[in-house]
Amino acid sequence: MIENNVSHDRPQISVVFPAYNEEKRIPESLDKTTRHLSDAGRAFEIIVVDDGSGDATSDVSRAQLEISGADFSIIRLEENRGKGYAVKTGMLSARGEYVFFSDADLSTPIEEIERLLPLLEGECDVAIGSRALRDSKLDKRQPIYRETSGKLFNLAMQAALLPGIKDSQCGFKGFRAEAARRIAELQKFDRFSFDVEILWIARKLGLRIKEVPVRWSNNPDTRVSYLKDGLVMVADLFKIRLAHRKTNFQP
Repeated sequence: MIENNVSHDRPQISVVFPAYNEEKRIPESLDKTTRHLSDAGRAFEIIVVDDGSGDATSDVSRAQLEISGADFSIIRLEENRGKGYAVKTGMLSARGEYVFFSDADLSTPIEEIERLLPLLEGECDVAIGSRALRDSKLDKRQPIYRETSGKLFNLAMQAALLPGIKDSQCGFKGFRAEAARRIAELQKFDRFSFDVEILWIARKLGLRIKEVPVRWSNNPDTRVSYLKDGLVMVADLFKIRLAHRKTNFQP
């Protein structure tokens, strides 16, 4: 089900929020996002993809966005398909020249969009927020066991698929519109390993990727299971190439 409140003019920016049972956190995130982009004088739209929530995520999102007066779409999936599927759905629905997706809790503040956008306007097709670069600022770090497991995952990810990428999992990424569309059309993984897959697809397509240091703050109410999801993500590193063995990456 899709609800739209959009103008006919193409926005400069689309921001996609994948959301699952986020009725408590997403109103504030939407308020901060619409205020920042409005104050910056940017034409934008917000796309909330409700990933089969059992709470009032869609209703509170609609109410907040109606207050803001922003262009928006709310896409409600009938069942929970996973963050990757929600992001894919949002990116394929986006109308903006530049498409971003963000975690619903704004672990990376929306103001960091100002770091990524100039790169998309200039030298790259994909700009990704990173917590692992020299100038990254971690306002609140993860517990040591999660931080350590994340570093180990990154080492495996670089060895298997994406050498040189320091942080594939930061939930704040931006794309030129055509790059977003091409990547989303080829994406196959629906859950948390999708971040690795879409960056691997981008490289296979010959797109230019830039990793950008951002501010980030850990939210203890994470939806990622340290053990269950972590094991699945490691296993998926070895499935991505296989899943795309017949994919045509030609323009």
